Amino acid sequence: MPEIAFGDLSQVKLFDILKPLLTEKKTGKVLIKGKEEGEILLESGDIVHAKTLHFIGENAFFSMMGWNAGRIAFDPGISPKEKTISITTEQLLLNWSVRKQEFEKIKETIPSTHTLFRLSLKQDGKEQNISADQWNVLALSNGMKTISEIAKALGWDEYRALKTVYHLLERGLLERVEDRTSMKKKLVKGDFFSILELELKKAMGPVAPFVIDDKLIDFGESKETFLEERALSFIESLSEEIPNPLKRSEFLRVTMKLLSF
Repeated sequence: MPEIAFGDLSQVKLFDILKPLLTEKKTGKVLIKGKEEGEILLESGDIVHAKTLHFIGENAFFSMMGWNAGRIAFDPGISPKEKTISITTEQLLLNWSVRKQEFEKIKETIPSTHTLFRLSLKQDGKEQNISADQWNVLALSNGMKTISEIAKALGWDEYRALKTVYHLLERGLLERVEDRTSMKKKLVKGDFFSILELELKKAMGPVAPFVIDDKLIDFGESKETFLEERALSFIESLSEEIPNPLKRSEFLRVTMKLLSF
């Protein structure tokens, strides 16, 4: 049977795609293709295998559930030949739900995986026991490596690195480098993204907010912490998504005025 297309993750959540497949006890392969690629195999409504370029099993599944871009399709003609997920689908989804809640809490403190950290200069004279994961992160936290780069160096997913950094921050063992330089760097104005979205809608229609969110992921940034110094490259990158040359030109003409702070 041919693949069934389900759209793009910029417009629909992966969980919303999986729900009917699980409920209807489908067997087959869910494929995600884009800048990142992955697969999830189902057997009679159970998730039995997941794989991405860097991970396999549960970590691969958790990683894909956090993706916000990529085309989704389902191939019902594929029977699983390998099983890398041994727990029940119910437990897998429960683990994902707990992890998602933890991730949202962490993001309140660390909004971007491109944040820099270094060993804290604070000294309280107290001895602290730390885990092997925490030792690994401390060894790489030199104020020059981002969380994404630390995760890549250790072969971890970004959630594991974020969680470890978060606990080290709580214990006062790490400090954010931006804390000492934030006075020298300016964030974009509060209406920057609302104006961008308005103008991009004129050029691309209702997909505009999803395009902006996807581009933020590419830049490794969030709206709350976006710096003026990256505004120009962000606008230019957004304009490349506009297929109509005239609309692209008009988008650039209007939005470039946002750079005149």
